[in-house]
Amino acid sequence: MSDETKECLVIDPGCYDSFEKDELERFITDQNLKPVKLLNTHCHIDHVLGNKFVADKYKLPLELNSKEVPLLKAVKEYAPQYGIYCEPSPEAAVFLNEGDRVRFGNSELKVLFTPGHSPGSICFFNEKEKFIISGDVLFQMSIGRTDLPGGDYDTLIKSIREKLFVLDDDIKVYPGHGPMTNIGFEKKNNPFLS
Repeated sequence: MSDETKECLVIDPGCYDSFEKDELERFITDQNLKPVKLLNTHCHIDHVLGNKFVADKYKLPLELNSKEVPLLKAVKEYAPQYGIYCEPSPEAAVFLNEGDRVRFGNSELKVLFTPGHSPGSICFFNEKEKFIISGDVLFQMSIGRTDLPGGDYDTLIKSIREKLFVLDDDIKVYPGHGPMTNIGFEKKNNPFLS
């Protein structure tokens, strides 16, 4: 994500192979962007595979919620069981908590602590531009899985109701997978929350 200054954030780089790494690097170069932060909404394998690549390439420290550290460390242990080669992620250098502000260029994202999909899931809310990056907390017509280690269905539903559904209906939601949606649509139509 970037703004008019061309400073950008890299959030949940899921780059698995050289093609995906090249694609990310090419996009950053073609758009003349300057990466200034590396953020994880949570630390399931599909969201952290590119952490080392991005951290090394752009000399960025990793930022996440401290409750995700055990999940981040576990990736290198379970990845081989799925036949996945995974470069070890760097350790977190900055811990993000509820209410923190992530600043870049002329922009600012507010951190919302939204556990349930994982113990330390966080979302990034841009109040001015009226959008939220929800990671795997909320999807169009769905929610994040809670059957993975550290997941809890009741906690996830509470996070969505108390942190996301209190936002204005016209807030756009950019999830970690699938199409964009908005808060109002999900309030009315999400089968897990209606």
